[in-house]
Amino acid sequence: MTDLWRLSATDLAARIRARETSAQEATKAALARLEAVNPALNAVIAHDPKQALAAAAAVDAALSRGEDPGPLAGVPVTVKVNVDQEGWATTNGLRLQQDLIARQDSPVVANLKRAGAVILGRTNTPAFSLRWFTRNSLHGATKNPRDPGLTPGGSSGGAAAAVAAGIGAIGHGTDIGGSIRYPAYACGVHGLRPTLGRIPAWNASGPDRGIGAQLMAVSGPIARSIADLRLGLAAMAQQDLRDPWWTPAPLEGPAFPKRAALCLAPDGMKVQPEVAAALRDAAARLEKAGWAVEEVANTPPLVECARLQALLWLAESRRPGPSVFEAEGDPDAIAVSGFMARLCPEASLADFQAALQARVGLLRQWLAFLGKYPAVVMPVSGELPFRDHDDVTSFERFEEIVMAQLPQVGLPLLSLPGLTVSTGLVGRAPVGVQIVGSRYREDVLLAAGEAIEAGGVPPAPIDPVG
Repeated sequence: MTDLWRLSATDLAARIRARETSAQEATKAALARLEAVNPALNAVIAHDPKQALAAAAAVDAALSRGEDPGPLAGVPVTVKVNVDQEGWATTNGLRLQQDLIARQDSPVVANLKRAGAVILGRTNTPAFSLRWFTRNSLHGATKNPRDPGLTPGGSSGGAAAAVAAGIGAIGHGTDIGGSIRYPAYACGVHGLRPTLGRIPAWNASGPDRGIGAQLMAVSGPIARSIADLRLGLAAMAQQDLRDPWWTPAPLEGPAFPKRAALCLAPDGMKVQPEVAAALRDAAARLEKAGWAVEEVANTPPLVECARLQALLWLAESRRPGPSVFEAEGDPDAIAVSGFMARLCPEASLADFQAALQARVGLLRQWLAFLGKYPAVVMPVSGELPFRDHDDVTSFERFEEIVMAQLPQVGLPLLSLPGLTVSTGLVGRAPVGVQIVGSRYREDVLLAAGEAIEAGGVPPAPIDPVG
């Protein structure tokens, strides 16, 4: 018999609905997997087996009464530690917030519960969810299950490592500068950054964020199959009036031509040969599936988008008052925030207003481009996954990493959706591609992702490599 923790969310939910197995059996299997592999990973930093089993029992009871428990009926999932879950600390990797206990669920957590998901535990993030690496002074470091010498990504590194190792079928992540897409890439799974307003999210435990983060930060699913991303997206995207940005856009849009652009080096960024090879492989898989793929020399601007993204995002931490980075005292966060400040001079009010004004013009260019090419295949990163904690070794290396992450940082300014699709391995290092689409056209990205996934070997749960 197949270990239940190995199953996809789609398969497992179907089996639980058909009463071929129970939600409690699935949860016990997932908890056993967590206990077996999490000590080597530190992906899940807090969990309560009794609470998870009680949620599973409620799903089984609903099924026994003939009720519909929801599309994720009994599927074990994880949620990131920077999102409110009632009764748990929303630490965001911070000692400053280790006692910040949520009194209510964030909309995204509430939606997962309403969909019948069983929350296994809370996954790790760097301090302030700041880096493409996952380590903090409160919870420690998360390891990449494919190679402990590589970053698991960040800031949803715990979520991606958990999914890759079979701790839950779907992981919740957040993305303001690649924090869903990059961990999926680094751990060899798939990750969807939805359009702003697609998935409602809000933390009652803290103040509303600045306008930069409001325009760019989203929640989304990480999974081992594109079908599970579909399922996770549908579950997370249900209406919640606590998030004013939520938009009632259909999950399936109008018919679209299967036409994609392939851009190996957007805005002239440096791309390693292995990354370029993965992009050409993905394009060939799309063509085999009936897509017309046109290689283009460039896309609309990304470098300027990345500059403005950093300006708007950093403005949050540059308001008058004590430095939150110094108050937390996390050495990684202090180093990275200092490096970011060197790359992005402090903005005046006029600069801030100009950035918001320029944003609409950049978005106009991208929407016109996406009108011609419903899907754009481009790098997730210009490099294979980085050596772990490479960003704090020197300012020069940090600057190289930022340039390699251009597609991660540039797109959130525009509130556009992006999908990371894992395509294979280079030795032990995962590699994959990013697909970008127009607003609220996650369906286009997922259709292209399914075609790419079908042309290779879909990711399967792995045992952590020592």
